[in-house]
Amino acid sequence: MLHTKALPTIGQEVLGLDLAGEIGEETRQRLVDIWRAAGVVLFRGVGTEPEALLKLSRCFGELEPHPIEALRLHGHDELILLTNQGGLRGPVYAFDGVPTYGRIPWHTDLAFQPVPNAGALLNMVHKAETGGSTAWLDTALAYDALDEGLKRRIDGLEARFAFCADLAQMKFGNPGGTRVGETKAAFPDYPPLARPLVWQHPITGAKILNLCPLNIQGIIGMDEAEGDALIRTLIDAVVQPRFIYQHDWQEGDVVLWDNYRMMHCAMGHPVDVLRIVHRSTLRGHATVGRVLAA
Repeated sequence: MLHTKALPTIGQEVLGLDLAGEIGEETRQRLVDIWRAAGVVLFRGVGTEPEALLKLSRCFGELEPHPIEALRLHGHDELILLTNQGGLRGPVYAFDGVPTYGRIPWHTDLAFQPVPNAGALLNMVHKAETGGSTAWLDTALAYDALDEGLKRRIDGLEARFAFCADLAQMKFGNPGGTRVGETKAAFPDYPPLARPLVWQHPITGAKILNLCPLNIQGIIGMDEAEGDALIRTLIDAVVQPRFIYQHDWQEGDVVLWDNYRMMHCAMGHPVDVLRIVHRSTLRGHATVGRVLAA
């Protein structure tokens, strides 16, 4: 029998889901409704086989293969492999002298592209013995909690977003750290993007904040000092424990999130600690913003 329980701050855990057989339409729709209402959903004990993750993922929409083929899981083009096994796939930063792999500050996926993905699912295949947690932040709840004056001030404003391949390029909310390792990963050349600071969720209609500290660069049409101060005010108002769920992984866990509504961050783990994660991505169909001239 499918039922849920609230996670400590935001989100829901789904209990009673049996992936051994087919998922009927009534169950599928119930799962979608839970996802839309909660924003972030935990499934424990799903296992670590790609087929289980794919079966669960397809309940929530069309899957989108990663544009960089080298990141795809061999034999399963709709999944990507996130790991330090067999070599690093991203930069290494030292925090307090500890080389750390996989740390990504608060962001929404593809905030630097006009059509972001609708959501994603992470499946823990091999848990890091040290570090490796992931956190999600509900920007709809955070927007609702803003004072009315601040809501009026940001209504109609656009922010400039840019792809950030190096934490040194972060203008806001930079966690610090020194880059100490290089990889051969190649990234496309993405043009800057203008996105509304306040946006209406394309499915639920809820108002959400397009903030994304990893990629936001400034307020369009506003004096730089004034715009930067406004962004810092918003980040301070939003990055609050009451809007955040931080997950301490167990092997076989799956976490699903709504990428329109949720920011997330990866805390990273020491380079010599093994971590293996599979991920699926739900294709988005809503355009958020416009491309700017380079």
